[in-house]
Amino acid sequence: MYVTLVQVKVKSEHLDAFINVTRANHKGSIKERGNRRFDVLQSTDDPCQFVLYEAYESEADAKAHKETPHYLAWKEAVADWMAEPRRGVLYNGLFPK
Repeated sequence: MYVTLVQVKVKSEHLDAFINVTRANHKGSIKERGNRRFDVLQSTDDPCQFVLYEAYESEADAKAHKETPHYLAWKEAVADWMAEPRRGVLYNGLFPK
């Protein structure tokens, strides 16, 4: 599996809007070819801190995600809502296979 953990810090005044557009991105992403998981996690300590857990069967599937209409709409919508640049960390998913 090809896994990316995306760390996102959102400006508090955009919190509800961020959650709404991220829900739409999630719903589209879980229907994509090769998607294994697309979890959206919100910190219990800081409600403006999120982790997006994106798992795809292959690197090609993950790259295709970044060309989908739902991802492009999300990326454009949230661009000015970030308190700091989002950061993706890549992992090889070992289990489950």
